[in-house]
Amino acid sequence: MSELQSLPLFHRIAGQKVLVLGEGDAAKPKRRLVERAGGIIIDDMAQAVDEGVRIAFVAYDDAKACEVAAINLRCAGMIVNVVDKPDLCDFTTPSILDRNPVLIAVGTGGASAGLAKHIRLRLERILPQGLGKLAEALFAARAKLRERFPDGGDRRRALDEALREGGALDALVSESPERVGDWLDSALETQSGETAEFVISSADPEDLTVRQSRMLGEADAVCAIGNIPAAILARARADAIRIDCDVSTCPNTQRGNAGSGSDSSSPRCPRAAEQFALSESRNTLTVILRWQSLD
Repeated sequence: MSELQSLPLFHRIAGQKVLVLGEGDAAKPKRRLVERAGGIIIDDMAQAVDEGVRIAFVAYDDAKACEVAAINLRCAGMIVNVVDKPDLCDFTTPSILDRNPVLIAVGTGGASAGLAKHIRLRLERILPQGLGKLAEALFAARAKLRERFPDGGDRRRALDEALREGGALDALVSESPERVGDWLDSALETQSGETAEFVISSADPEDLTVRQSRMLGEADAVCAIGNIPAAILARARADAIRIDCDVSTCPNTQRGNAGSGSDSSSPRCPRAAEQFALSESRNTLTVILRWQSLD
């Protein structure tokens, strides 16, 4: 697996106290950020320690003062962000795209706030303002969605089909929020038990086809035959079942070149099938990745 430099989390601080030390241009954005999230700002270190505050921002102009404050606050049990000093930070603040309740955070681990900003600005032009309304409509329809698709796998696959590009609820189409009810009324039962097999010959995930990327991101199980690069596997869902095949026993190792699409002879992964049988999940997608070096 490829390593994450930071663990991305969305932390709810509404009604909680947050320490912000410093004044001026460096501190003002942090104060605004805390206020937007509903936090209560305090600016006294002793008070923060006494009251068990857990999050602190340090924005002093003096570098030494920032370092001393960070050490003291960390010893008091707080997680600390020091403005423009990533080496002193327990966490960094991303560039935020807000389509409430959809929240997209772009971070670089403190490497370049400017880069994060411009990635966010590109996304601003792509994502419709009504994206949050789509999330709210889907949330309101949860009970009906569960009734329509009682099985969790069926439900997830139905949503994948609807939300993808060109789907009935395409996330980038502004009219999609108004279509949720009609989609639920007309949604058909999804097919069960699909398997796709792809030959991978490049370690660069940019070389994946659009179809390969989509199916890998939707797969319930990923079966790796050979030394599949970590950067490729990182494109799969984090909660997908991962299976490293034993090349001496896996029937798919003898299948030959499957090309870049699904093989017409219906490949299957016995270990994935066994996993899904135990979980009683009917509607599943298994992606088999087989490494084939071009060297």
